[in-house]
Amino acid sequence: MQELNDNTTVKKQKVAEEKDLFDIPGVGAATVEKLQMGGFQDLMAVAVATPGELIDATGVGEAVAKKMIASARSMLDMGFSSGLDMLEKRKNIIKITTGSKELDKLLGGGVETNGITETYGQYGSGKSQLAHILAVRAQMPVAEGGAGGQVVFIDTESTFRPERIVEIAKGVGINPDEVLRNIKVARAYNSDHQMLLAEKVEDLIKKEGLNIKLVVVDSLTAHFRAEFVGRGTLADRQQKLNKHMHVLSKLADTQNICIYVTNQVMSKPDQFFGDPTEAIGGNIVGHNSQTRIYIRKGKKGTRVAKLVDSPYLPDGEAGFVIVEKGIEDV
Repeated sequence: MQELNDNTTVKKQKVAEEKDLFDIPGVGAATVEKLQMGGFQDLMAVAVATPGELIDATGVGEAVAKKMIASARSMLDMGFSSGLDMLEKRKNIIKITTGSKELDKLLGGGVETNGITETYGQYGSGKSQLAHILAVRAQMPVAEGGAGGQVVFIDTESTFRPERIVEIAKGVGINPDEVLRNIKVARAYNSDHQMLLAEKVEDLIKKEGLNIKLVVVDSLTAHFRAEFVGRGTLADRQQKLNKHMHVLSKLADTQNICIYVTNQVMSKPDQFFGDPTEAIGGNIVGHNSQTRIYIRKGKKGTRVAKLVDSPYLPDGEAGFVIVEKGIEDV
């Protein structure tokens, strides 16, 4: 009986893979072209869209948009999956190592694909350093602790430094020019631009055929924090930030990509004991990040990474130091 169910699932998956946007009832060439221009390249993109998004992209009515979504979902058989199916999917997850054995151990083997990993801490704590390290090591073969893919670096605070990439690449023994060639860098000048760049990553994969395995957003909240000032704008900021996080989360899940975001912090004025440091973005960022790491400065130039939240890993800490070739254990 179990074997029969497995075979049925496989057959449905194969049928879904053979179908495309033209198989949606009532959708012609003109509508398909509008969908593709709007970033909806396949059935999955339509299936997980909202009616409003399809209306904006194609100009169809709400009833037609809902039918398109329903048809795409039925063709993809978007129902429940068994725990065994999810376990099988988890086998495709790749762990990108950091260069520090202790930090990798804390993270269960490295920074993983298929989810969002957030690091937060004060300026100079090493968040951007880790972003550069991952941008290099993600290009290494999977057997050597990398992801064997290319990188997108969304730079919101002018932190990307190609010179640092060269140092790290030489440290791990790979061609610096090739590494730089495989990193697509974009400077985001405001929150809308930042959100647009995140949405365009899927085009790099499906239209340009790039094998993107890591997306870095450094930093996630800088523009949102600068543009939405005062309590009166907090609701609008959080709603916009939530949409951005959902785009990143969907990208991680559908494309098996590692999303690494850095976050700014603030000090809680009402906390008199312990560390008053708190990440910007509140519950919106916290709930959408699968793994959260707090990095702080230690003694004599060391850094301490604390695992604050993970769906399956225990809390803990790991010490490391930043060196020319990247990071290494204390």
